[in-house]
Order: sequence, then C-alpha cells, then structure tokens
Amino acid sequence: MESIRASIGAVPDTVSIRGLSVAAVIGAYDWERDIKQTLLFNVDMATDVSRTAASDELADAVNYAAAAEAVAEVVRDGRFQLIETAAERVAERLLADFGLSWLRVEVIKPRPAEGFSAVITIERRAG
Repeated sequence: MESIRASIGAVPDTVSIRGLSVAAVIGAYDWERDIKQTLLFNVDMATDVSRTAASDELADAVNYAAAAEAVAEVVRDGRFQLIETAAERVAERLLADFGLSWLRVEVIKPRPAEGFSAVITIERRAG
C-alpha cells in the first residue's frame, strides 16, 4: 500500500514528536473507565523547514511544544474507548490547528500484564 505521504508528492521535511507520554482514560472495558493508562505518541508532521532555517524565527516553525500540548489535551479530554479514535482525533486537531499538509500519528498502548503493546498508526492529509 502506497503511503499518503508518497501520494502527495515531494514533502521535503518532517518535524517529529517522539515518546510523548499521556495519562488518559482509554479503553472499552468497565475497569478501564475507572483508571488512567499511559499512551505513547509518535507524530510526524510534514513541513518545509527551509523558510524556518532561513529566518531562524520560531514564528516560521511548526511549534512542536504546542503540538505536543494539543495531542495531550485531545487525549486527556477525549476519554476514548479505542486508540483508533484517539489517533483520528489527534490527527484532526493537528491538521486543523497547525496548517499541516500531511501527518502520521502512532499511538502505543502498553499492555504489560499481557506482555505486549497495542499500536495503531495512521496517515492523514489536509483536505
């Protein structure tokens, strides 16, 4: 399957957030609705950093600290049942708030008692 990024043509650069840890109510089972669990996020956002590099001004950059806070806010406030929903809502918010053309969102839900992590990765583009 061709990635969305490949289908939109050349995207020269990405700004990424790695290992963002967010404690949230997440899960479909009753016991999960009464506790907070940690989700981990990795986000790649398409941008062209040449203008940012030329100006060396924060105003020309994707503000990754603000993007990380937006991710955390969406997830904390969402109280979602599924990590798929969390990923989709995060993508919608980042695309809307940061003027991105493309992004990839990976959500990791560690399941230590079972010995694995559940992971969902989505790619979305604006429009």
